[in-house]
Amino acid sequence: MLCWGSSASGQLGIGVSEASVFEPRSCCMFDGRGLKEVACGSQHSLFLLHDGSVYASGSNSCGQLGHDKGGWRPELVGALDAQKIAGVSCGQAHSLAVNEQGQVFAWGAGEGGQLGLGTAEEAVRVPRLIKKLCEHRISQVMCGNQHCIALSKDGQLFVWGENSSGQLGLGKGEPSTLSPQPLKSLCGIPLAQISAGGDHSFALSLSGAVFGWGKNSTGQLGLNDEQDRAVPCHIKFLRSQKVVYISCGEEHTAALTKEGGLFTFGNGSRGQLGHDSTRNEPLPRRVMELMGTEVSQIACGRHHTLAFVPSTGLVYAFGCNTQGQLGTGLRGNAKSPLPVGNIQPLNHLCSLATEGERYTICKIHSGGDHNFLLLSTKEVTMLIFTGLYGLFQSIWILISTCCFHSDDGHFKTNPKVPGIDFNAVRLLFETLMKPAFARLLEQVCATKSFESLLIPQLTCSPPDVEAMRIYLILSECPALQDSKNYISLTIPLAMAILRLDANPSKVLDNWWSLMDCEVFSRLVEMYKSIVVFLLTGGKALLMPVFLESYTSAALRLLEKLHKVQRKSTKQYNKAELLFFICFCRQACGSVTLCAYPFILNAQAKTTVLQTDAELQMQMAVSGANLHNVFMLLTMEPLLARNPFLVLHVRRNHLVSDALRELTVYNDVDLKKPLKVIFDGEEAVDAGGVTKEFFLLLLKELMDPIYGMFTQYSESNLLWFSDKCFVEHNWFHLIGIICGLAIYNSTVVDLHFPLVLYKKLLKVLPTLDDLKELSPTEGRSLQQLLEYEGDVEETFCLNFAVSHVKSGAKEFVQAYLQYVFSDAVQEQYSAFSSGFLKVCGGEILSLFQPSELMAMVVGNNNYNWEEMEKNASYKGEFSASHPTVKMFWEVFHEFPLEKKKQFLLFLTGSDRIPIHGMASLRIVIQSTAAEEHYLPVAHTCYNMLDIPCYQTKETLRHRLTQAVEQYEGFSLV
Repeated sequence: MLCWGSSASGQLGIGVSEASVFEPRSCCMFDGRGLKEVACGSQHSLFLLHDGSVYASGSNSCGQLGHDKGGWRPELVGALDAQKIAGVSCGQAHSLAVNEQGQVFAWGAGEGGQLGLGTAEEAVRVPRLIKKLCEHRISQVMCGNQHCIALSKDGQLFVWGENSSGQLGLGKGEPSTLSPQPLKSLCGIPLAQISAGGDHSFALSLSGAVFGWGKNSTGQLGLNDEQDRAVPCHIKFLRSQKVVYISCGEEHTAALTKEGGLFTFGNGSRGQLGHDSTRNEPLPRRVMELMGTEVSQIACGRHHTLAFVPSTGLVYAFGCNTQGQLGTGLRGNAKSPLPVGNIQPLNHLCSLATEGERYTICKIHSGGDHNFLLLSTKEVTMLIFTGLYGLFQSIWILISTCCFHSDDGHFKTNPKVPGIDFNAVRLLFETLMKPAFARLLEQVCATKSFESLLIPQLTCSPPDVEAMRIYLILSECPALQDSKNYISLTIPLAMAILRLDANPSKVLDNWWSLMDCEVFSRLVEMYKSIVVFLLTGGKALLMPVFLESYTSAALRLLEKLHKVQRKSTKQYNKAELLFFICFCRQACGSVTLCAYPFILNAQAKTTVLQTDAELQMQMAVSGANLHNVFMLLTMEPLLARNPFLVLHVRRNHLVSDALRELTVYNDVDLKKPLKVIFDGEEAVDAGGVTKEFFLLLLKELMDPIYGMFTQYSESNLLWFSDKCFVEHNWFHLIGIICGLAIYNSTVVDLHFPLVLYKKLLKVLPTLDDLKELSPTEGRSLQQLLEYEGDVEETFCLNFAVSHVKSGAKEFVQAYLQYVFSDAVQEQYSAFSSGFLKVCGGEILSLFQPSELMAMVVGNNNYNWEEMEKNASYKGEFSASHPTVKMFWEVFHEFPLEKKKQFLLFLTGSDRIPIHGMASLRIVIQSTAAEEHYLPVAHTCYNMLDIPCYQTKETLRHRLTQAVEQYEGFSLV
């Protein structure tokens, strides 16, 4: 061990009375005894050996040595003999020691409460246990002049002592405290290291976030001002520097980065900042003299700083040198780094080692006005900090340290980057799931620790983004994915997330958006499962008020996730959907799933609506049957009601007949199952006749001769005409027909743009809608938007509305309002009232406009191979029958338009239901008819009758004839 600096009170432990030592001097007191570390106070020192024993030397004015044997030579602190001490720290005139069990002992000056014993004694000469910390396993302790900080292995921070400058961080106006108090403002941040200066304090997180508080009269907090801080403040300037160690002097601070850079700030009056000046620095500034070298260790004394560069073996010093504390052999202060003792490197010390050995620097220690340099004859790997103090010894350390990126990723933690390695997260929990760790998993990751310790500590305003990574990591924990823990763990976690203030909530959204798809989906599925769990069994487990609260929390979290990623990969099965339907219709308090439409995808929403339609149809039918029974009992059979909505129509008078028939029915009748009867035709409507009715009626209503709609040739889409020749009840009829088509699970061929469905769902039209309907107009208006100037004056553009607007944006908005609303208000209102008369209700609000459009007109996502795969056969036909094989060969050779014609011929529509081809099941059956007969389609059953044609060409010819000649409906 080497030492130098002030020795007036014997703090160097060299055994002789000497005021100052100006160059490093060997201290042989602990040679061969395994010196582990040294702590330096203002005028005393503590020496910790690897065997856990503690020695002390220096001033003993307040009992800070813990013994009464004099202070010129290090003497054993006998009161600690029974303890194996793991760490020591010195204040101005007091001392702390922490043993391997995490218990803390204090002695020395105590008038400011710095001993944490609950009393303000002037001097405590024998180490005493700080009882208030016995419930916590302390891993680090640090002393300021008259205050102390302790970090527990579970990540909690405790402070006590003098608080005149806010150095305890407890808040403005808080008094000094005689016993340890938790510093809750940093709760949740995985801390790696703590440090204390004269009257200021620092904490460093595992990801390099630096927090400072206390006295700031010279800028020692690095906050670019000189105002004291009573609570921890994030030193944002250092966030991107990958800081790994902090050291504090009386009124200055030094920060070491992972790459070996050294930053200093605060009081520079004695050159202790190393910037070749005596100015104070309120912001962290890099020591340029050491650029190009890699510093591995730093230590601050009262007014000086040390830095070790392992590549050269040199220790540099700068700052105050009145007591020789720079070790340069010179008498003046140094404003720039100077090598200590002309070490080149340590060549003049080689005589201290046996032949063949070479001393290397193990650790440097500094405090007050003196320093120690620990040497080793073996190469020592120096860890500046560590966040693990024993494998899985606490929740916070377990979660916060094992899951960071193994490279520098975790240093980049910011509102957009979480710095978490999810592979490590999964590996961690997979390891814990093994039998060998079963008990540990139960203790640490199951309900007791999470429910009582972790989740309740999640605040609405985390002190730093680093504290928010817990929300991401917990989602992978098996305990939260177990249904038995939904109520005690998973839902409280959701509530904690929903309580987050706006800014941290936005950070979490950013991180979720960067998640791997698989990880994000697991999170979504977990909370979907919770909703199902609550709907299926919640009433038996919970009081109504709790059921409503928990369900609302799960749904609101899903809503938050949905906003991050709009598309859900989950497709609910029928049983799950029925639970949702019941919940939608009967609700649970004020919570309904219609407020959370993102839970279901388009196919699921369609099934919801169709299931709801079936329920309403059943109710309408049951109501009619009940009424009929009553009428029979009262001998009034003529007043009986038809349980179906029956329309009698003639093919050559479809529009007038449909108007006549629908006019006589009320809203309740429209909810009944639809049956269509064409006069003079034999077909019994099992679905096919209805489909053809919709097809033919809408085809006629869209006929240009009526002028109801304008066809845009560029897009081939239709929009309401502002100059039509029919009454508005025709538009009302079209609305009813569209509603009935949805209600009766029938797709119809309507060439309306998406904006129609937007308006039905109360979504405002945009310029994109005009681009879809009229591309040229849309592009022209887009160019206007990009033009800066007066539209009317420059382009002479205006149109007759209530007033003319000259700004481009206003012009475009007014034009959209005119085209999509004002010009066609009466026509659209009639249409929407008819549509909503059938399909109105809260379930419709589940849909996005594109989903509603697909519900009405189906889609064109054709998969002809899937149609063949799902086909079934009757009679003598099978998939291997020669005629069947020829049929599919001919069909697949058809061009797309011919295939669509076949689909229309067979099913009554050339589009695919929203559920896709898988939901379109066709049946092909053989007939005894001769070859000159055409194939016949039973539209109501999606069934095709085919004679057993002998050649492929005959089959092609007959099938083509049947498809092209199709119109009308009859039975064979």
